[in-house]
Amino acid sequence: MRPNLLDPFFTAITTLPGIGPKLEKLYRRLLGREDEPRLVDLLFHLPHGAIDRRARPKLREVDPGSVVTVKVTVDRHRPAPPGRDRAPHLIYASDDTGDLVLTYFRARRDYLEKLFPVGETRYISGTTAFYDGMLQMVHPDRVVDEKGLAALPMIEPVYPLTEGITANMIVKAVDAALSKVPELPEWQDPAFQIKNGFPAFGPALHILHRPQDMDDLAPEGPARTRLAYDELLASQLALGLMRAHNRKRAGRAHAGDGHLRRAIIAALPYSLTLSQHRALDAIVADLSKPERMVRLLQGDVGSGKTVVALLAAAAVIESGRQAALMAPTEILARQHFNTIAPLAEAVGLRAAILTGRERGKDRAALLDQLSSGEINILVGTHALFQDDVTFRDLALAIVDEQHRFGVHQRLALVNKGEAVDMLVTTATPIPRTLVLTYFGDMDISELREKPAGRQPIDTRTIPLDRLAEVTDAVGRALQEGQRIYWVCPLVEESETSDLAAAEDRFKTLRKRFGSAVDLVHGQMRGSEKDEAMRRFSIGETQLLVSTTVIEVGVDVPEATVMVIEHAERFGLAQLHQLRGRIGRGHGKSTCLLLYRAPLGETAKARLAIMRETEDGFRIAEEDLKLRGEGDVLGTRQSGMPAFRIASPEAHGHLLPAARDDARLILTRDAALASERGKALRILLALFERDDAIRLIDAG
Repeated sequence: MRPNLLDPFFTAITTLPGIGPKLEKLYRRLLGREDEPRLVDLLFHLPHGAIDRRARPKLREVDPGSVVTVKVTVDRHRPAPPGRDRAPHLIYASDDTGDLVLTYFRARRDYLEKLFPVGETRYISGTTAFYDGMLQMVHPDRVVDEKGLAALPMIEPVYPLTEGITANMIVKAVDAALSKVPELPEWQDPAFQIKNGFPAFGPALHILHRPQDMDDLAPEGPARTRLAYDELLASQLALGLMRAHNRKRAGRAHAGDGHLRRAIIAALPYSLTLSQHRALDAIVADLSKPERMVRLLQGDVGSGKTVVALLAAAAVIESGRQAALMAPTEILARQHFNTIAPLAEAVGLRAAILTGRERGKDRAALLDQLSSGEINILVGTHALFQDDVTFRDLALAIVDEQHRFGVHQRLALVNKGEAVDMLVTTATPIPRTLVLTYFGDMDISELREKPAGRQPIDTRTIPLDRLAEVTDAVGRALQEGQRIYWVCPLVEESETSDLAAAEDRFKTLRKRFGSAVDLVHGQMRGSEKDEAMRRFSIGETQLLVSTTVIEVGVDVPEATVMVIEHAERFGLAQLHQLRGRIGRGHGKSTCLLLYRAPLGETAKARLAIMRETEDGFRIAEEDLKLRGEGDVLGTRQSGMPAFRIASPEAHGHLLPAARDDARLILTRDAALASERGKALRILLALFERDDAIRLIDAG
């Protein structure tokens, strides 16, 4: 399948000299591989900086804390006293402007005296510090004489390392790997390459691993930009091929005459927003075509995605078919069901729920009604794609928070019907660059407005040492009959962490406010969680202490206060989701972000953004800047391919060009059969988008 030309890239790292089974295990950890790393993994493990040895300051000019190379004369040794192993061996050195103390711990005296002969000149490279009024260097990186200096690279790349692998080991391994890189045909558009001053692929790798200038390593430099663009182009080509394949797959026109949709809209206690109308129109247009629909519906917190999903389901039910909605957690599935069921019932539809909790006779009866077509819409968790779940005629699969599911899980649901259309929804607005990067095979609908009547939320940040004042304020809100969430980062108090624990906080607040206080967290049984949520939603309890299980989908319009303890430990998207649990009714809402001082720069920036805006799309963009794409999308957990070379922060501006280039290529040469097309097949294989090549060859 893979072109033979690429074989050297995909040979095992153990084929390099000096890397045996023991080191191979360390390289797995360093390169993030579960199986044996290959040369391509090492070559794409790029330096994150470099040491510049061209400037050699005098000791008087050295800035403590910097990495420098200095020329000194060795004056004397002061070894550790006998019997005092922990005392350092000190070497005093100098130039004509000042002194330097070199410090070694647990090093052999004879080795150091040979390395630093008294009276000789040495070139020493390492990190300097000021200690006891003296300029010091602890365990220098390099110690060489005049001849050794000539052999040293003047610009030495600095790689991310792991325990047991040194910088020298990486340099040797990369040198060996670079010597095996074959010359590859050029896959970039010639005019684009010349305009941007990009080197060829092989030379770009050499420049990054063996820089001749500090600018060679810059993210915006020609070499790094070239490789980042290659990776983005491979991604956009693969997405374009997948999109074309999805469109070619035979579909069925599913949309009905609109009578159920009109009845549901009439039963709503509010009017649909303009965004909801637009999204629904686009979905119905897709459902009316004989091609398969693959559409992403993304909306801000509380923008009304579940209602749009129900209306999409109604469109296929009008034509006598069924719909399924799959959510990643039981709490979220039940929340969707609680929204959908009353509206479905009002227009004569039958909705049901299936999670791991439905068992025995009840489950068997439900499955019978599903296979006979009595159930029109089934809501559930992973339980939906179990083998014994059969639909009479599934036409629409709605997958909520899809990045929490693997590809195979989504396909397992789609395969339960004939030519099933797919609607993917997310309540976490996704930054534009990531939509293009990860969802480029889908059509996109966005819900940006909130339904009428939503109140702005007053967000404040308060240091934890004012906890007593916050508790007093909560007491006053309880007396006024308000309902309050209090979110903690852990379930139980831990010996290794001082973070507030939900159970601990629950006990404290229960002692003070009595039976008005309740608790919900992820380690409780499903029925216990449901019961706690029910008590809170009907007002039987007023203060709900919880972990992040209430993050998505929980809808209690009467809740007006959100307290988030240790807010500095949460990501921006998570804080935004938690805050979105309030401001859903007509009462004035307040969110209190409690933090432990002093705050780091990132935490400070996060809390400032939360105070400034409630716009989830802006918050998503800021979150991307602060955290990077893998964490924002949850790709670390879901197996979605995080980029190895391109970064949305540094290279996001290249995405539109890569997308346009991919579209043009596929318009002119859909089978990638031309000379450039054949080179692009090599690009796809190099960046392991082999599935895309299979799609072309399968027709």
